Amino acid sequence: MLLLTIIYLAFISLGLPDAVLGSAWPTISHDFNVSLEYAGAISIVISAGTVVSSLLAARVTHYFGTGKVLSFSVLATALSLLGFAYSNYVLSMVLLAIPLGLGAGAVDAALNNFVALNYKSKHMNYLHSFWGVGATAGPFIMANYLLSEQGWRDGYFTLAVIQFALVIALFATLPLWKTPQKASNTSKVHTAPVSNRAAWNIRGVKLQLFVYFCYCSLEAGTGLWAASYLTTVNGLSASNAAFWTAMFFLGITAGRFVCGLLAENFREQILVRAGICLMIVGVCGLLFPVPSLVSQFSLVLIGLGCAPVYPNTMHLTPKRFGQHASQAIIGLSMATAYVGTTVVPPAMGIIFGSLSFSLLPTLLLLLAVSMLWASERLNRTEPATDLTYQ
Repeated sequence: MLLLTIIYLAFISLGLPDAVLGSAWPTISHDFNVSLEYAGAISIVISAGTVVSSLLAARVTHYFGTGKVLSFSVLATALSLLGFAYSNYVLSMVLLAIPLGLGAGAVDAALNNFVALNYKSKHMNYLHSFWGVGATAGPFIMANYLLSEQGWRDGYFTLAVIQFALVIALFATLPLWKTPQKASNTSKVHTAPVSNRAAWNIRGVKLQLFVYFCYCSLEAGTGLWAASYLTTVNGLSASNAAFWTAMFFLGITAGRFVCGLLAENFREQILVRAGICLMIVGVCGLLFPVPSLVSQFSLVLIGLGCAPVYPNTMHLTPKRFGQHASQAIIGLSMATAYVGTTVVPPAMGIIFGSLSFSLLPTLLLLLAVSMLWASERLNRTEPATDLTYQ
């Protein structure tokens, strides 16, 4: 239970900085006397770092172990956030974004594989719900400090202190990380890690990567453009549109808690299928002419539908492809997910700017249906191994 608590806390800490930059940047850009667009440069650097560290996760984790990789990765993110607090130039924040992205990607890939190998699917759902807790808490912490002059510095300093506290806990509990690995029959300790190229060529892996690309594109695209869609197409006020966008993210977080409760009675494949179907229903609520309140509530349905897809597909990875290959495949999945998150939402913006925001539901429906097709084909992949869980 102590190790599981540390794992949950680590995922809360992973979510803490994710939405903070957007909340603080209007104030930071004013203090630095730079344009708002520089936030995009910092965000791209963070995303690039997460992709790189996700691709390296299998090899690094194999040689150093999950506990050490996690401890040093969280240390890197803590130092980056501390550097943000004392930065006086936007270039320094761009440079500090490098270790922040590398650390976040390593934590994400290593922890997902560790939980997939050693714990039941309910814990994977709870794990990703705790990320939502962190992603929600981060902006609230920052908002509390933004009321004062230069308050964003205190906000980042507070986030750094939280991360350093977790670093101390992680280094203190390093011996605990070896126990579950012994219990899960992970016997190929002395073999070389599976390379990304070898993992890429395993039957079914490309389908899983496509599922993650579609999923993260849909989640990030909805989160970024839903408010603009509601204001320009449905005529909602900015405050109401922001509220329903927040409800979308709340749907994801709450849905994963519920999935954790349901995981004891339903297989992961069923939860994923139900989630994607619910997602499609929600998108249709945006697409078709329905009462305004129904259209707005559709965002909640999309969020609830998103909830089971990411964690349960992740948890199925060792079963589908084998324990020895799971870390490499999860690393590839993380990298593909980050690419979708980084590339597709801006591409949507270009389409909306050239054509119309009314195309948002159509694009989301295309992503959701493609995801369902790939996920159902993936379900026909023959299981590679059986796991014994704690």
